[in-house]
Amino acid sequence: MALFVLLPAYNEAAALPRLLEKFMPLQARYPKLQIVVVDDGSADETAEVAEGFADRLAVTVVRHRRNCGLGCAMNTGLRYVCSHGAADDVVVTMDADDTHDPGLIPEMLDKINRGADVVIASRYQEGGEQVGLSPLRRILSWGASTLLGWIFGIDGVRDYSSGYRAYRIGVLRHAFERFGENFIEASGFQCMAEILLKMRMLNLRFAEVPLVLRYDRKAGQSKMPVLETVLQYFFLARKVSRWEVLHEERLG
Repeated sequence: MALFVLLPAYNEAAALPRLLEKFMPLQARYPKLQIVVVDDGSADETAEVAEGFADRLAVTVVRHRRNCGLGCAMNTGLRYVCSHGAADDVVVTMDADDTHDPGLIPEMLDKINRGADVVIASRYQEGGEQVGLSPLRRILSWGASTLLGWIFGIDGVRDYSSGYRAYRIGVLRHAFERFGENFIEASGFQCMAEILLKMRMLNLRFAEVPLVLRYDRKAGQSKMPVLETVLQYFFLARKVSRWEVLHEERLG
């Protein structure tokens, strides 16, 4: 089994070296480890920093000429791994700002090996935590996941917006075949919830592991417009609900 790690990155030249160093111990356990960095039009040396690790890690950099947003970077990266990996391979998506610990990957892959199709590193499982996050950001993030859980209720899922996930590549291919260009429509941070809600329609098995989000390790200010993103979650929920109704009518 090959293991891909997808890192969508925008101006993360300062954080990437710390994060990439943490993958060194995993190479012995996962000899087919491949890291894919999607440089989303960074104005700093994100791409050059990632390429500088090529003599120590199997790193591929895919560049966008301009900043297109997280949704576009995820779409590019997931399509890349779907075209380069086998159905039984796994891709782990992570933030590139060193707030996610690669040490969780073995536990996530264990869940995959035991039958899960998608595994989420969740702040809301027992043992999960958010370190260094403002009280407002905590409340808004919790509120967004609570709203989506209340409306859609995916079994086994409590954290709908976490970007730290493991997917079987075969189920991602199924999603791209099923939804085509509409699989990832959101350009911003709400794309992570969109991916999850659309994969919910494919009758997959979801699981979570506890995540300690280390926001205190983040260099610089967050790139997420928090209030705007939370509002987008409301619009996303409404849009996906309508999409599901249309889908059921077509099947009927």
